[in-house]
Amino acid sequence: MSQESTVPGEVVETTDIPEPGAVTIVVPTFNESANVRQLLRQITEAVPARLPCEVVFVDDSTDDTPEVIEKAAQDCPFPVTVLHREEPVGGLGGAVVEGLKAATSDWIVVMDGDCQHPPALVPDLVATGERANAGLVVASRYIKGGSRAGLAGSYRVAVSRGATWLTKALFPRRLHGISDPMSGFFAIRRSAVTAEVLQPLGYKILLELAVRSRPRTVTEVPFVFQDRFAGESKSTAQEGLRFLRHLAGLRAASPVARMIGFGLIGLTGFVPNLLGLWALTATGMHYVPAEILANQLGVAWNFVLIEHLLFRERRRHRHWWDRAGRFALLANADLVLRIPLIALFVHQLHLGVLSATALALVTTFVLRFAATEALVYLPRRGREKPGRDSRTARRAA
Repeated sequence: MSQESTVPGEVVETTDIPEPGAVTIVVPTFNESANVRQLLRQITEAVPARLPCEVVFVDDSTDDTPEVIEKAAQDCPFPVTVLHREEPVGGLGGAVVEGLKAATSDWIVVMDGDCQHPPALVPDLVATGERANAGLVVASRYIKGGSRAGLAGSYRVAVSRGATWLTKALFPRRLHGISDPMSGFFAIRRSAVTAEVLQPLGYKILLELAVRSRPRTVTEVPFVFQDRFAGESKSTAQEGLRFLRHLAGLRAASPVARMIGFGLIGLTGFVPNLLGLWALTATGMHYVPAEILANQLGVAWNFVLIEHLLFRERRRHRHWWDRAGRFALLANADLVLRIPLIALFVHQLHLGVLSATALALVTTFVLRFAATEALVYLPRRGREKPGRDSRTARRAA
């Protein structure tokens, strides 16, 4: 249900978003009440009448941002819609996905609400996409004519450059031709993206789009990153950690990558295992029970990393205690299975002890990975729980 103002000061109930325009501008906001009036003024001045548009704010604010948007929208010559989410699932990236679903135009431009992305570039983004027959047009700070001047301080510049280098190193093929995968300013055809396949975490939605459903043709236009008009940056250490988790989840999207990650995490589990064994035996505990207890430390370590780095999107299919119990059972069964396998390889295949042990380690690793996917993280047949959707209040101002 939406509310549309037909006369200044009067609000009536409607059920639809305003009439489609040539471009839908999606703006995710979190406590940007001091910026939205200036942003709408800039859009009004920058977007010509020959390019009809609508603006969709997807708001996760805890302040009066929605009310400020509604008041500022009264002076706008284009429709303005506010989608306020009570549960900010997926962060600002999740807000953008909500906006993609609500958009009614062929072209969707995503931009921040802090006035650091110049609305004057919106017509150029759409025109460039039409001329190049592109599905995605990225506003880049790192091509000729672009600048990151609005980044405050050398620390943020270094973080931005480091994040850009890391993402391009991890996804060289998917990000080929995109010089600024960290950009939050871009245009995309509505037909080029299926919002349901996106699984954002944090605020780098362009990276999510490029890796999971990159359109075939991508082009770029330069832009100068502006100074924030008001308020403070939402880029925090916590957002940085979410970004790293997001990177790990994207990189582990393929089965081969997940298996490699599974093995690397398993190797790191030797550290808490050995430290626990040393601590327990140092207290005088017999080495056999010490080995068993220390192994559980490694299992717990592996479970936490696998949960957050490899199978974040699949955790909703079972309760955490169910997943933890199944994972621990499989990890300890690995120890029980390995000894008879070694004996089998020695006596039946006539392998040496070292060769048999190595083959048993590889065999149990592959079996444990397959069993972990099938028995811990795959949805239960006929009982898959749908993802928790945020409750969203839609208002057309």
